[in-house]
Amino acid sequence: MQEQLEERLTLLEAEVDRLKRKIEPNLADLPWWEKIAGTFVENSAYDEAMKLGHEYRESDRTTAVDAIDE
Repeated sequence: MQEQLEERLTLLEAEVDRLKRKIEPNLADLPWWEKIAGTFVENSAYDEAMKLGHEYRESDRTTAVDAIDE
C-alpha cells in the first residue's frame, strides 16, 4: 500500500509540474520589460520620481528653447 501511495504521489507531482508549465509563462522566454511590468504599481515613490523627472525635462526644454530664441 505504501508503494502505491508513493507511486501515485510521484505521478500527481509530475502532473502538477506539467500543468504549471502549461499555464505559467516561462520568465526566461519573456522580454525584460514584461518581466518587470507592474513592479511599481501603487508605489508613491515611483510616481513622485516620474513627476519630478517630467518637471526636470520640461524645465530643460524651456531653457533650450529660450537659448535658441536669443
